[in-house]
Amino acid sequence: MRHVAILVETARAYGRGVIRGIARYNREQGRWSTYFQPQGLGDPPPPWIKTWQGDGIIARIDNVSTARIIAKAGVPVVNLRSTLPNLGFPFIGADNRAVARLAVEHLLERGFRQFGLCGYRRGYHLGFDVQQQSFREHIEQVGYHCHVLTLRRSDLRASSWEKEQDRIARWLLSLPLPVGILATNDDGGLQVLDACRRVGLVVPDQVAVLGCENDEYACNLSIPPLSSIDLNSEQVGYEAAALLDRLMTGKRAAKRLPEITPLGVVTRESTDVLATSREEVVRALRFIRQYACRPIDVMDVVEHVQVPRTTLQMHVKEVIRRTIHQEIRRIQIARAREQLSTANAPIKQVARDCGFKNAQYFTRTFRHATGETPARFQRRHLSDRAGIS
Repeated sequence: MRHVAILVETARAYGRGVIRGIARYNREQGRWSTYFQPQGLGDPPPPWIKTWQGDGIIARIDNVSTARIIAKAGVPVVNLRSTLPNLGFPFIGADNRAVARLAVEHLLERGFRQFGLCGYRRGYHLGFDVQQQSFREHIEQVGYHCHVLTLRRSDLRASSWEKEQDRIARWLLSLPLPVGILATNDDGGLQVLDACRRVGLVVPDQVAVLGCENDEYACNLSIPPLSSIDLNSEQVGYEAAALLDRLMTGKRAAKRLPEITPLGVVTRESTDVLATSREEVVRALRFIRQYACRPIDVMDVVEHVQVPRTTLQMHVKEVIRRTIHQEIRRIQIARAREQLSTANAPIKQVARDCGFKNAQYFTRTFRHATGETPARFQRRHLSDRAGIS
C-alpha cells in the first residue's frame, strides 16, 4: 500500500471535484493510504509534510514556498495548478482552448454579436492566459471584436473592492449593447454581475455573463444566477491519480499529458436570453423553454409559431446553430441536470418530469449528453452538496 498526500483545497468546487476524482481512482485502482486534511487554496502545507515519509503527492501548488517544501519531500509529485511556471512537476489541468471554444459557441448561439472578456493580467495564471487568448482568437475568427478588461486583484479592504467595482461598471457602460461577456472564472463573473446591478444594466437582456468553474454555491449567490462552464475537475483528479501511480512505480510521465475536456456550459439566468431580431425564432425558443418537458415535438413548435416548418427550422438553426429538436432535447437535459443535482428523486420520476417516455431512453440520452448516467450524476452532486469529499 502506497502512502499518498493530497494537498488540494476543499473551499472551492474545483478542488472538491479533484478530490472526488482521486477517490474514484483509489477505489478502482490505487489501494492507497491517503494523507489529507481540509484546507483553502494558497494555505501553507501542513507541518507534517516536512518529515513525512510517503510515496507521492498530488497538490494544487499556489506559491513558491509551498513548491519548495513539496520538492524537499523527494517523492513523485503531480501539480494541478498553473499559476507558477517551470516548477519541474508534471501538470494535469483543463483544456482551456476547449473552454474558450465552448464559451464562444454559447454566446453566439444566443445571438450575440458584441463580446467582452473580463480576465486577469498575462502571466498571473498560465491556464487563464491560454483561455483568454483562445477566446479572443475565436471571436476574431468569426468576424467580431472582443472588448477586454483586466481585473485587478483587490485586497481585503472594502475601499479597494469598491474602487474595482466602479472600474468594472465604467467599462460595462462603455460597451456596445447587447453584449456577451466571458469572465475567466466565477469570481470575475460575480464581480461583473454586481457591477451591472450598480449601474442598472439589465442581465441578461443587455449584458449576458458567463463564468468558468461552475461553483454551484458561488453561481447561485449572484443576482441573477451565473451561467458557468463545468471544467470537469473530477476527471482532472482521476487523471492526476493515474499519473502519480505511474510515477510511483518508477515510470516517467508521458511527453504530452492529457488536457481534460470540459463537461459543458451549465446555463443559468445570466445568459438565458436570445439576442436576435427574428421574432419567429424568439417565439419558438420561448415556447420550447416553457413546454419542452411536457413533452413537445417539432410540429408543436411549428403550429405555435405559425411559420412553415422548413423556414422555421432554417431560421432557428441560423441563430442558435441547433435544430428545433436539438433545442428541445437540450432544455430537457438541462432540467434533468437541475433536478438530479438538487433532489434525491427516483430516476423514473426525473425522466417523466423532463419529458422522456421511459427511464431507459432517458438514461441513454443523458449519458450521451453529459458523459455519465443520471444515477452517477445525482450521487456526485448530492454528495458535494452535503459536503462529502
